[in-house]
Amino acid sequence: MTPSKTISTVTRDMRLVEEPTGNIYESISIISKRANHLSEKLKEEMTDELSHFEHGDGIEEMSENREQIEMAIKYERMTKPHVIATEEFLSGKIFFKNPNKK
Repeated sequence: MTPSKTISTVTRDMRLVEEPTGNIYESISIISKRANHLSEKLKEEMTDELSHFEHGDGIEEMSENREQIEMAIKYERMTKPHVIATEEFLSGKIFFKNPNKK
């Protein structure tokens, strides 16, 4: 994921979201699963970065740690997983297969 800030409130034509699967609920389910996957990857990345910091005894030490603050700001500014997943779905970058369909 890239730490770029994009506009996250974009009106979508629901017919375009429905088109790849023929079912709006199936499309939303696929986007949701991809967003959850991206969110898990982001969580792992954050946990890994946080593991490099030593935990101090006092709350003041933690709040004064500039690197932690910068890291938090970086992750707050990142494009949200649901936005990335929606873009990937609409651009055909997500492979999906429904075993109930031929």
